[in-house]
Amino acid sequence: MVIKLFHRHSLLVCIGLLAGVVALCMAVNFFGNQEDVPAQAPLLPSSSFSDGQADSSVPEIPVEPASEDEMRAVWVPYMSLDMSQESDRSEAAFQQKFDTIVEEAKQCGMNALVVHVRPFGDALYPSNYFPWSHIVGGTQGTDPGYDPLEYMVDATHKAGMEFHAWINPLRIQSGGDTPSTLAADNNYTVWHQDASRDGWTVQTATGKYYNPAYSGVRKLIADGVKEIVENYAVDGIQFDDYFYPSEDPAFDEGAYNAYVESVSRSGKPLELLEWRQANINAMVSLTYSEIKSVNPDVQFGISPQVNVSNDLKMGADVESWCSVRGYVDYICPQLYVNFENPVLPYDVAAEQWREMTTDPNVKLYFGLAVYKAGSDADGGTWKKADNILAQQVALGRQVKCDGFMFYSCEYLDHDQTRKEMENVMKQFAG
Repeated sequence: MVIKLFHRHSLLVCIGLLAGVVALCMAVNFFGNQEDVPAQAPLLPSSSFSDGQADSSVPEIPVEPASEDEMRAVWVPYMSLDMSQESDRSEAAFQQKFDTIVEEAKQCGMNALVVHVRPFGDALYPSNYFPWSHIVGGTQGTDPGYDPLEYMVDATHKAGMEFHAWINPLRIQSGGDTPSTLAADNNYTVWHQDASRDGWTVQTATGKYYNPAYSGVRKLIADGVKEIVENYAVDGIQFDDYFYPSEDPAFDEGAYNAYVESVSRSGKPLELLEWRQANINAMVSLTYSEIKSVNPDVQFGISPQVNVSNDLKMGADVESWCSVRGYVDYICPQLYVNFENPVLPYDVAAEQWREMTTDPNVKLYFGLAVYKAGSDADGGTWKKADNILAQQVALGRQVKCDGFMFYSCEYLDHDQTRKEMENVMKQFAG
């Protein structure tokens, strides 16, 4: 059954958003994935390298003092926790792996971890809704014999840091091999045997996904989050940037056609993209409400792509999340671009998201690409200086963002990124 969408306010938000997006795209003119754009001539005046060498790719921004409650988080992706290929998958081995992550984050001045606890419609904790993750059990559905999430929350808090549980809400399987085997009690497997849930999951060329067009799916996602908040002392819940995996109308054609037929009898239905945004908004607002019903102090955030055009195409109504109360407590766009990006330079992106975040109850964090520092990414422009991330922190403070999240923990202590991180830590100290 397809549930009619939203209330009148959300429809107005959606209509207003479309007009804003048209103007925004004309002004900024960025299309496609910013990760793939080539470098061009420097866009900003010359400045100084941290070692004294002149370079025009990084502006000279004075060190801004940090606010007392500045967020300094690092993402811990499922790959960093993966025990599936380890010869020793014991509780002690997992704890040692996580302790190393905590220690490195602490040494780098971080005050929060954002840890992947549900990467593929599975869980790194005992769940009533999702099977055990292959990350800890070796095969999806295999109980590792201990509770990884319980330990990770406790260890993070003992180190004096916040713990945010990172969730991919809709992904069940990437391609056909991650995870390679779905558990017998995986919802994808079970629902395929239930005609009443036809269409609730979808398989595409890129993998298997939950379909948020259905209220039952949205409730599952929200209930799964509520379960975490009820059972663990997490400080926050975070959805990542993956929502609708495809713009192809075939993804949810049956559900959309049923919606159009239902609404057409009494009014004008939403266009497909508006309808998808409304579905995601319904899931996000329901999740927010469920979290607050258990513990109002637990923060709910989303980390969308930097490119607003891409966000909208995948159903992520980021402007509403930034401006209307009841969706999120924080937004953390992934500003994985440097100052030379020809499509969306870092300073332009930072100002854009600052201006878009108008609800005073929504904190704005900037996601920074530690993994690109010192690499050949984006035409080699990340090799032109070793203080790019540090200057991104300085600019973020200048535009009054509320903190930063760094991707990922694997690159905090790495030969490729060491000099950059040293300069970031100087910003923290300053």
